[in-house]
Amino acid sequence: MIENIISLSLRNRFLVLLVAAGLFAWGIYSVRINKIDAIPDLSENQVIVFTEWMGRSPQIIEDQVTYPLVTNLQGLPQVKYVRGTSMFGMSFVYVIFQDATDIYWARERVLERLNYASRLLPEGVAPTLGPDGTGVGHILWYTLDAPGMDLGEQRAIQDWYVKFALQNVQGVSEIASFGGFQKQYQVTVNPNRLTYYGLSTQEVIQSIRANNNEAGGRKFEISDIGYIIKTNGYLKSIEEIENIPVKTINTIPVKIRDIATVQMTGETRLGIFDLNGEGEVAGGIVVMRYGENADEVIRNVKKKMEEVAKGFPQGMKFNIVYDRSALIEESISSIKTTLIEEMIVVSLVVIIFLLHWRSAISIIIQIPITLATSFILLNAFGISSNIMSLTGIALAIGVIVDNGIIMSENAYKNLSHRYSELNPETEK
Repeated sequence: MIENIISLSLRNRFLVLLVAAGLFAWGIYSVRINKIDAIPDLSENQVIVFTEWMGRSPQIIEDQVTYPLVTNLQGLPQVKYVRGTSMFGMSFVYVIFQDATDIYWARERVLERLNYASRLLPEGVAPTLGPDGTGVGHILWYTLDAPGMDLGEQRAIQDWYVKFALQNVQGVSEIASFGGFQKQYQVTVNPNRLTYYGLSTQEVIQSIRANNNEAGGRKFEISDIGYIIKTNGYLKSIEEIENIPVKTINTIPVKIRDIATVQMTGETRLGIFDLNGEGEVAGGIVVMRYGENADEVIRNVKKKMEEVAKGFPQGMKFNIVYDRSALIEESISSIKTTLIEEMIVVSLVVIIFLLHWRSAISIIIQIPITLATSFILLNAFGISSNIMSLTGIALAIGVIVDNGIIMSENAYKNLSHRYSELNPETEK
């Protein structure tokens, strides 16, 4: 069979060269579109289900949230196993699928099962799916550098301006905010006054909730002019909350200020984010979507940051504290340099040992064609250009030219022997 292939190739040299040129051109295109990352994504194919029920102990979370979810998520198609973790006020369930399973198909199956499992959970508890990212999806961390600005204001800018803008970048799954204070109105109830007025905490909560709402009416026409009737009921200040009536005793309303203290404060925190020991900061983490090009996503995020920074208050700017693009560039550059050096060394060795320039060229030309063709296979199997895949290609350069050297040397030897048999006088 090999003889037939060789004979066919010799009889159709132009066709062989045309196929080789086509593979080389296709390979160059594959190199340009191949996804680039520093390290391969070896994380499991998983879907995370997150449930929050603040104020409950880990044991209650385990019994009433984690256990019902784990038992109902088992049995999904192509699921390997289901893991559950419970902590104070939060539950995490990890559904691990087979490696060949499409991640978005898996998320749909989990979401379908959650529609049923949610009925088994306590009232008001709603499980949600985690971002469609992976364990190596954290590609960029940044903080907001704003000297003299309150941490609450920094976190508000991050949550209501920066986060929404960066989430629109193609390939970004989530912008996870961290640090600072999340502003909120805090009502501190005096239990002694509750007892004196005969009120309960639930009545106070219901009163605030009922008064923090808007209602719409119908259109009202006067002199052929239509007016839309509505009520503005959203609470906008501490004074408005303090004046909410909770109960009426002898025609005298008992207001929030009579039984509680209202103040603007930050949400209770379990930790802080400190940068280089210089103090607290607020910022975000860019999480890349599953299967995206890390290098391209980082470039797009940085470009978007330049646009977002134009709307910052005076003196505020981005401070990037972790950027994987530097690691990607160093890794890819190092491997590229190694590939070029190996190609040069192998070419010199082939020329020196064969001492026949036509044979040497036929072997050397295999290297770029084979390398370019390998990227076609990388794209076909969804493998990115990373330090592992490119190192494998670098190690295989010797194998690439090995067969060519053996075949060329053997052909050169046999042709020389045959030429000596046909021309014995020349041999003498």
